[in-house]
Amino acid sequence: QLQFVESGGGLVQPGGSLRLSCAASGDTLAYYAIGWYRQAPGKEREGVSCNIPSDGSTYYEDSVKGRFTASRDNAKNMMYLQMNSLKPEDTAVYYCAASAYICPETGPYYTYSGQGTQVTVSS
Repeated sequence: QLQFVESGGGLVQPGGSLRLSCAASGDTLAYYAIGWYRQAPGKEREGVSCNIPSDGSTYYEDSVKGRFTASRDNAKNMMYLQMNSLKPEDTAVYYCAASAYICPETGPYYTYSGQGTQVTVSS
């Protein structure tokens, strides 16, 4: 059973950057679709990205395309989210997550999720 430990959240000014890290244990990430989702207070959970292992392709939510880059390091069992040009509307708790082989088809509801890390974008 996968478990995650997230790190890298914090307070950043608009236009700034943050890199979130997620260390996995309990199984290898290599066979999992891995993703990030976020949830702001009073809002629905929103998928940010999802990467599938079969061909390495990555889906990005429209509002983060060109600004966020998700990656994985299977040898280290790690996943990352590089966030650039951050905006106040990116403020949320960010979660790393995984499901076997394919991205969830009905919203960002994964089998395994981390505990979340707060990202606040404010001047």
